[in-house]
Amino acid sequence: MSESKKIKIAIDTLGGDHGKSGFGSYILYFISNLPKERDFEIELFGTEEDRYTYTSGTDIPYSAIKLLETPKALRRWYKYHANRFIKKHGYDAVIYPSANKMLPRKFHGYTALAVINSILSSDIAEMDRKSRHQLKKGILHAHRLIAASNFIKDDLLRLGVSEEKITVIHNGIDHKLFFPMADIFEDEIVDIKPFAIKRPYFVYGSTLSSPEKKHIELIKAFELFKKNTGAPHRLVLAGNDGPYAQEIHKAAFDSKYASDIFLTGFFPHENFARLYGGAEACLFPSVNEGVGLPILEAMACGIPVLCSNKGALKEIGGTAPLYFNSDDIDSIATNMQKVTEDKELRDNMITDGIVWAKDFNWEETVKKTLNTII
Repeated sequence: MSESKKIKIAIDTLGGDHGKSGFGSYILYFISNLPKERDFEIELFGTEEDRYTYTSGTDIPYSAIKLLETPKALRRWYKYHANRFIKKHGYDAVIYPSANKMLPRKFHGYTALAVINSILSSDIAEMDRKSRHQLKKGILHAHRLIAASNFIKDDLLRLGVSEEKITVIHNGIDHKLFFPMADIFEDEIVDIKPFAIKRPYFVYGSTLSSPEKKHIELIKAFELFKKNTGAPHRLVLAGNDGPYAQEIHKAAFDSKYASDIFLTGFFPHENFARLYGGAEACLFPSVNEGVGLPILEAMACGIPVLCSNKGALKEIGGTAPLYFNSDDIDSIATNMQKVTEDKELRDNMITDGIVWAKDFNWEETVKKTLNTII
């Protein structure tokens, strides 16, 4: 194919939260895992503020838009200006990694690929009427949709999306960052600046955003585990404060075992590998996850995973984790005790998790995604 006839693909970085959210991480990993030899052109667009957020160290062109990233301004840009901007730049296809947040209502003269990385019905329910109406129109008119799990696909079908438009492509994980590292941790303290965390500990990495994350149920299960075993374990809750943070902080503060419960606040994604690597196990009780990448990252680090049997977690976790009903405090506590006392079970979970996690890699995610366009 001659250079002049190469398909021109753009990636929309709006809604990527400047690389600091899951949407932003998706863009960063996608860009860094593009094939070296390409029979297509690639370009990014977004605000001037993000000119180097995603393209640093690459030769990928970036087109800046003058835009305030407020919900109202974004909605208006997608509604009135996006198609004109795309036509002006001659894009043949546009990948929308933050399609859960906002899209144009219609797409003129190019192929629109909407990537859905969370449960869309839940996202839409929290929007104002105008944003909800515009996003639903855009989702229904998009030419292709990438669902990060079959659970998300089923949600899209319930919203009225045609099944032939949807391709399920699981996200990858960064195996250069998340790899078995249990042998690294011989000291009693895991030093992760600015934190020094005493072992042994369980870890749950998730924003303190809603009751569906089940932080309070986990705190109660931890209390029961401590009561039943007298074990020295701590519980590390790593994640930003969100709308539900006050209730979670209160539950931790009021606990009989408050001195063994550690809330880190914001925890950089790149530091989670060390946090997982030094942990006794990863606990993940959230019941409304469309993807659940943290359980894969924990498996790849060589620790057991105990998680909810709801959402996409059984699809993503396979047979490696111990699953539980997140409202059954006794069940969670019993599984915590099993994983600390049954060495054979623990070793099997670690081995199975490492093997399972290897199948999730970004090179395959990017290749399969591009194949839906090219």
